[in-house]
Amino acid sequence: MEVLEIIRSRHSVRQYTDKRIEDDKREVLNALARECNKKSGLNIQIIYDEPRCFKAFFSKVAKFKNCANYISIVGKKSDPDLDEKAGYYGEQLVLKAQELGLNTCWVGFTHGKGVAKVETDEKQVIIIALGYGANQGVAHKNKSISEISNISNNMPQWYASGVEAALLAPTATNQQRFHIELKEESAKITAENKSFAFIDLGIVKYHFEAASGHKCE
Repeated sequence: MEVLEIIRSRHSVRQYTDKRIEDDKREVLNALARECNKKSGLNIQIIYDEPRCFKAFFSKVAKFKNCANYISIVGKKSDPDLDEKAGYYGEQLVLKAQELGLNTCWVGFTHGKGVAKVETDEKQVIIIALGYGANQGVAHKNKSISEISNISNNMPQWYASGVEAALLAPTATNQQRFHIELKEESAKITAENKSFAFIDLGIVKYHFEAASGHKCE
C-alpha cells in the first residue's frame, strides 16, 4: 500500500478484540521502534498483553475496551523538541501498525498507570493504544484547505498530496490547529500553542513529508 492510502484508511479505534498480535508483526513494530529511537533519542517502548493500563476509570469513561497493548512514547525531559518528536516518530509506528492490519488510538490522559520503564530524567509523553479493532473507526471532520494553507488553488501536486495527508492526521480532539505555508520546494508548518499542540505538529509534519516526499520546517 502507498502511504497516502494507508493514511486514508487509518482512523482512531477505542474498542478492540482479544486477538493476540502475532509474533512476526511484533517484530516488525519492535524493529521500527528501535530505528526511531536511534534516530530521535527517544525511548519508545511497545507493551504487549498488559491490559491494566486501560482499567482506569477515565479509560472506561472514554469507552476504551479490551485494550491490552500500547506504545509508550518516552523521552528526555531536557529535550526541547520532545513533544514534536513524540508525534513525528509515534505516527510512523501508527501507520506501520495500520499497514500490518492493526488499529491504534493516540491517548492523552484517559489511561491508567503503565509499565513502561521511565528513568528519573525522562517522562512518558503520551501513549498509543494498539491491537485488532472491533471496528475500523470513523473518519473525522476536516477543515477546508483554505483554512489551514496559504494557498488552496493551483497547488503543486506534491504539496496537494502533503496537505491532504496533513488534514487526515489525528490531532487532539480533532481541532486541527496548524497552518501550512508553501515555500518553494518545501513547506513550513506551524501550530497554535495549545495542549498537545506540538505532538500534533509532529504528527502533521510526518504525514506531510511521507505523502509529499518533501521536507518541511
